[in-house]
Order: sequence, then C-alpha cells, then structure tokens
Amino acid sequence: MTRVDPIELKRKVQHIVGERSPFSSPRHLAAVESYIEKEFESYGLSVDSDAFTYWGRGYRNVIGRLGAARGGPLIILGAHFDSVEGSPGADDNASGVAVLLEAARILSTLRLRSQVLFCAFNLEELNMVGSTHFAKKLKAAGADIRAMVSLEMVGFTSAKPGGQQYPAGLRWFYPDRGDFIGVVGNWRSGVLLRQFSRLLRQVHGLSVETLTVLGNGFLVPQVRLSDHSPFWDLGYPALLVTDTAFFRNPHYHGLSDTVETLDLDFMAKVCQGVVNAVVNL
Repeated sequence: MTRVDPIELKRKVQHIVGERSPFSSPRHLAAVESYIEKEFESYGLSVDSDAFTYWGRGYRNVIGRLGAARGGPLIILGAHFDSVEGSPGADDNASGVAVLLEAARILSTLRLRSQVLFCAFNLEELNMVGSTHFAKKLKAAGADIRAMVSLEMVGFTSAKPGGQQYPAGLRWFYPDRGDFIGVVGNWRSGVLLRQFSRLLRQVHGLSVETLTVLGNGFLVPQVRLSDHSPFWDLGYPALLVTDTAFFRNPHYHGLSDTVETLDLDFMAKVCQGVVNAVVNL
C-alpha cells in the first residue's frame, strides 16, 4: 500500500490554511471549497455538490464518491473545511481535510468492496450545519451506512507531562501526554470503534486511546462538537477521530493555529491508519 508522505500532507494543509469563515472570509472559504473539488476530481472520484441554505444564503458540502454502485453499504469519511473568524485553522480543521484528501487519493488507487464517500463539510463551526443537512438527506434516502468517521483536528501533539487535559472524571484513565490519537464512539458504534481502533493500532508508532460514551454523548457534551454527532442522532454508527482539540491544543480557535504548530509525522501516521481501516472495513 502507498505510504503517506508528511510533505504531501503539508502541501495540502498550505492550500487550505487561512481564515475560512462565511462571514469574514467568504472568498477564501470558496477557494478552499473549489480546491477540494478539483482534488477529488483529479483522483477520479465522482463529485457531488450537496447544496443547502443557511440564513437565506446558499452553501454546499463537497462529496467525492468512490467504488461500488450506489445502493450498497456506505463508508463515510468526513472533515469540515470552514474555520472560525480570526483563526487560520491549521489544526482546526485543515489537518482533518488534508488527511481526508490524502486518504481519498490513496484509496482511489485500490479496489474496494464498499462505496466510500469522502465528505468535505461546510459550516461545522456554526453547529454542524452542513453535516446535519447531509445526514438527514441520507436518512431520507434510506442509506445503509456501515461507518461514518469524522476527522476533527488530527495534527497537534504535546509530549510534555500534563500537556493533555480531559473532561471531568476522565483524567484518571488516560495518559497526561498528548501524543496519541483519540477515537470516540457511542454505545451503538461499539463494534465499529473496536474494529477501527484495532486497525489504527497496526500503524507502527501510532498510539491510540478510545472512549465510549452513553447514548449520543450528552453527558460529555465536548464529544459532540463535530460532524459525527448528527449521524449519532439519526442512529448511525459513527466515530470521532481527534487530537482532542482544546484539551491539548493551546492554539485552538486562535490566531496561532498555524501550519508550524502541526506534527506532520503524527498526521501521516493517522492518515495511514485511516486508510488501513477503510480498506479492512
């Protein structure tokens, strides 16, 4: 299988990074949307525009389709490409989009049994507007979703003791160094969580920690802050893959969330693990 190149991931992040807010930087948001579409097309994916409206204005998710005929079970990989105002959004979430794109490039060269959707979601920062729209559309169409995986901030590590924080009550059970990738599922996604994390752990040097939450995560609301949560709410098996965001990254939602703060070797391992997991699922 093709090895993931950290330099290639950096190149992709550099295309994306820069404020991507629909209010303060719509031009760069649109440019990144177009870049993602062209990348998907260059890999030979079938590309769909998933249009929706928000406060009377039109937006879209960009969906790349790979593999078997429509109607079979779906595997969905997603990442949001918008950012908050005032942040270049390198970790949040250019890192996730870069891994999404590189995984799509590698997987497009393989023969897969299931259809895979690569979903670049818009307006996640406004409470998962784009992914909520797409999840509801799939539900209405009766889609058979085998797995949904949200790539949400996958590029920051902190090796210093105490560099990793947790929601209340969890710190006794997990490392205090932020050098692992986290995978979060709800009870309904338990089988998927075990399969996916086992496949991630096959990547040499990648440390993986998992968390299973009750119901749809309302007791630990921080685990709902990404594009998997609309899929949980509709009863689909879905996972959050994350470097734990503000529990680790001091640059979260700030001006300092830049390319220079990312751990590209770590990102490459995560991407390798995601590719391995999709192939084996």
